[in-house]
Amino acid sequence: MSTLQASAQKQLRQLVEQIERLEEEKKQLAGDIRDKYLEAKAVGFDVKALRQIIRLRKKSQSERQEEDTVLQVYLHALGMLEDAAALEQAADAMIAAE
Repeated sequence: MSTLQASAQKQLRQLVEQIERLEEEKKQLAGDIRDKYLEAKAVGFDVKALRQIIRLRKKSQSERQEEDTVLQVYLHALGMLEDAAALEQAADAMIAAE
């Protein structure tokens, strides 16, 4: 087994230490986020709805519309959506998006 040159060893050590620091920061941020959700829950907000809003805000309007359209079509196919007008609008939106 060959050994790394001193400069490569130093570079490897630096990379590993940087990754370890970033992992620790990520852990701390995850704790901060968890605390914010607990704070929101304590004042009466629905955490499940907040998580969904955060997820939706990461997407563009067209992505959200496309997902909503597919959801409407699937719900109708499963008999869970009785509003035929909503299905028609969803189908029109899918066609327009293409």
